[in-house]
Amino acid sequence: MLLISLAISGSVQAQPSPFGDGWTLEPGASTLQFQSIKNESKIETSGFATFTGAISPSGEVALTVLLDSVDTRIDLRNVRMRFLFFETFTFPEARVSARIDPAAIADLPSVRRKTIEMPFMLDLHGVTREITAPLSLTLIGDDLVAVSTAEPIVLPVADFNLSEGLAKLEEAANVKIVPSGSVSFDLIFRKTAGGPAAPVQAAAEAPATPVALETTGNFSHEACVGRFEILSRTGNIHFAPGSARLDDASAPLLRQAADIITRCPDLKVQIAGHTDDIGSAAANMRLSERRAAAVEAYLAAQGIGGGRISSTGYGEARPIADNSTESGRGRNRRIEFSVDGS
Repeated sequence: MLLISLAISGSVQAQPSPFGDGWTLEPGASTLQFQSIKNESKIETSGFATFTGAISPSGEVALTVLLDSVDTRIDLRNVRMRFLFFETFTFPEARVSARIDPAAIADLPSVRRKTIEMPFMLDLHGVTREITAPLSLTLIGDDLVAVSTAEPIVLPVADFNLSEGLAKLEEAANVKIVPSGSVSFDLIFRKTAGGPAAPVQAAAEAPATPVALETTGNFSHEACVGRFEILSRTGNIHFAPGSARLDDASAPLLRQAADIITRCPDLKVQIAGHTDDIGSAAANMRLSERRAAAVEAYLAAQGIGGGRISSTGYGEARPIADNSTESGRGRNRRIEFSVDGS
């Protein structure tokens, strides 16, 4: 989820807060979007389906956005964004924190609208960066206030260790994507009825009720096949070097894989292990078989049985990258999922 915390600093004893007794986000009236450019000229706008938030009487604001609710308006593109780019199985949320100088908004009740330069800290994909952007605050009426971007906020993907995920997206979709995106939002808050709003920290940590765009129930055949192909591209199933012992870091993705397989009940899924070409071909074949079998055993322990999954190894025989480089060898050491017989 994306957390925005705008804390008004300094003393406000001399004048009442423009946020009164607190405000609650109106998600149905609010928008949070990001724009990307593909193949040099095609601009695409996407958003998120789930966010909640509140403004406390002291001016602290908390907004939570579930990154799994990314909405590109195409199912498998949503899945690519979640698994390949955001890696939501490991980084389910982003966080932003900031402070507004109370003097900058002292006249908001009379002027009704103010645009201010606001520095904030963005924590995304495990990286924290300081960013400054112009934000507009607008008192729409006695019961409504809007907080919005005065202009899109540009975020280079390299600043948040998202370059590798971007490369995976490009390869999966066979497109070129400009390595930065822009974010814009228009958030509407309503005056809290019945007393002050909950403290920001409590509101931020409370679990949001998902209104994600992920399909509920079983997937179609096409959706299953597409998801297995995307899972195969993540590169997030890890083993100890030269071993078939699964690293603990693999668990989040494998739990997602188990959920997907469970929701494809009519299909049998093959798990394939692959290695680089370091070592003998025979040893690599055995290692790939053992690694695929380890994944099969993990999924079986998650309750997937009845002959629905099988495993095999291909050793070094099916490289997808150049084994002469470390990055290429890393890509060749992989686990793939496919519908049995496809």
